[in-house]
Order: sequence, then structure tokens, then C-alpha cells
Amino acid sequence: MEKIRILIAGYGNVGRGVVAALKRNPDMELAGIISRSPDRVRKEVTDVPVLAFDDVAGFLSLKADVAILCGGSKNDLPQQGPWMAQYMNTVDSFDNHSRVPEYFHTMDEAAKKGCHVSIISTGWDPGIFSLERTLGSAFLPGSRAYGFYGLGPKGGLSMGHSDALRTIPGVVDARQFTHAVPEALERVRKGENPAFEPGDMHTRECFVVAAPDADKEEIEKTIKAMPGYFAPYKTVVNFISQEELNEKYKGFPHDGTVAAAGVTGDGNSAAIEYRCVWGSNPEATASVLVAHARAAARLFAEGRKGAFTILDIPPAYFSQYDREELLAHWI
Repeated sequence: MEKIRILIAGYGNVGRGVVAALKRNPDMELAGIISRSPDRVRKEVTDVPVLAFDDVAGFLSLKADVAILCGGSKNDLPQQGPWMAQYMNTVDSFDNHSRVPEYFHTMDEAAKKGCHVSIISTGWDPGIFSLERTLGSAFLPGSRAYGFYGLGPKGGLSMGHSDALRTIPGVVDARQFTHAVPEALERVRKGENPAFEPGDMHTRECFVVAAPDADKEEIEKTIKAMPGYFAPYKTVVNFISQEELNEKYKGFPHDGTVAAAGVTGDGNSAAIEYRCVWGSNPEATASVLVAHARAAARLFAEGRKGAFTILDIPPAYFSQYDREELLAHWI
């Protein structure tokens, strides 16, 4: 069987996770990598072509079926997504929930114009948890399905929010940990269906390395006012050294749960809960992106075009197994 060829666009922690995930998917192979810093990437990757982002003729010559876009949601994907969609099928993990409708319509227009498929906002949230919220509310009509993240005492490291911190002038490096509010989760599990505001369910904790001449007060003010990321939440900002950040906050653990509670029939209590626990957040996101790249290739082969989300795709399209195998062993 001819393998699905993947182009990685942007090579950081998620890009490295995609390389690792492809090795676990025998029907796929890495065609190449494009980066704004190709010289840096070539020092790390030597077995596939590494090209500059703007080398269009070069990356098109690799004949990749799908580009997995591994840039950040704040600044990279809003520009890179529509630009790449004109040249090839794409998959991305755009994670600014409040801007997903706007981003979807932009990508839909670009992908249809280029006659390609673009799957947006996938990973585990948005992505897997988007699907679980939809299923929870469908199977228990009248209930609300909520996503909670960072259930353990250390919370969970958010890549998108950490990336947003690093875009602030004067910030050298940063990590952001999300903490679920335990009382809020318990109210959901009890079936109260509360109408939470975003800040009622989570708090955010930031660890920031500032440049020596940076105005820390201004950085903290900018963080807490950042729309779509920190503005609605109780946010704690800690300024620490690079050495302390590297030592105490290495690794990328994260976890979360989708919970819905309601009633069936004449009032029998019912609850649905789905949990993910990830030792590596970027590798988890990458694994989901790779499965969606398979779906993108299948949709394109059917003559489909435009933007899609996980809600629009049959689950079988994500799997490496054929229909007979799924019917025999996975139903």
C-alpha cells in the first residue's frame, strides 16, 4: 500500500512529537520539514529534506499528501494556515477556543480556493474533548458537558498558553500551568449543570523568565489582560530564573476530563466522563494530529475540499485499520 506522505511545518516540541508518532503508524512516512530556521533544524534532523518555509517550489517537489502545521495559535497559524491551504492539504491544532469560528471560516475559504482539505483545531482540546463534549450533551439531553484540565496538584502544562507568554516583549522563556477548580468539577459530577463563566472552572499559574532589563510589572499586566488566554481567569505570575525553570518545570505533563451529568427517562441519574492523562502534552497532540492527517488524505481522495473539524469526520477515517478489521475487532 502506498504510504501517506507527511510534511511537518514548524519544528518545535509538537514537530518532534509528529516525527515520533509517524514511526508508530506504518501507513505513513515523513516527506520533509519546513521551518523558519532550517539551519537549526538540519543540525537535529539529517534523514529527510529540511527546507525554508518560503521555499514553495522545494516543498511542493516533496510530493507530500498532508502538511501538519505545528506552529503556535497566537501568531503562527492565523497566517500560516490560510497560506499553506492554497498549496496542499493541512491539519493544525489551533487552540484559541474563542476564535475557532473565525479561523474555521478563513480556512474553509482558503482550502476551497486551493481545492484542498484543511482539518483545524485538533489535538486533545480542542479536538478529542470537543467530540466528547458534543457526545455528552447529545446522549444526555439537557445536560452541559464540561472540560476540566490540570487535575493533579501540579496542574497541567499548556503549550498554547506557554507559547502566548513567550510572544510578550521582555519574556525570554515561560511555562503556564492550568489548574482545575476541584469544587467546580464536583458540582458537575453531582449533576448541578451550573452555568460557569470561564474563570469559575480553572486558574492559571505562569512561570516567567524575564530579560534583565524588562519591566516585570508591565509584563504581568500584559499577561493578565491577554484576551482569549488569561483575561477571564485568576492568574498568578511568578518570575524565576532560566535555571530554575529548566530544573523544576521540565517535561510536558497534562491531563483532563470531560464530564456531563443529567437524567434519563423519568429521572434516573446518569453521568458520562472521559479522561486523558498525558506524560507528554506535545507528543499527545502530535499523535492526534497524525491520525487526522490520515483522515485528511482520505477525505481528499473522495474529492472533498474545504475546512473540517473532528465533529465532521467519521471515526473510522482516523484509524489505520480497514473496515473489516474494525467490524471484527473494534465494534
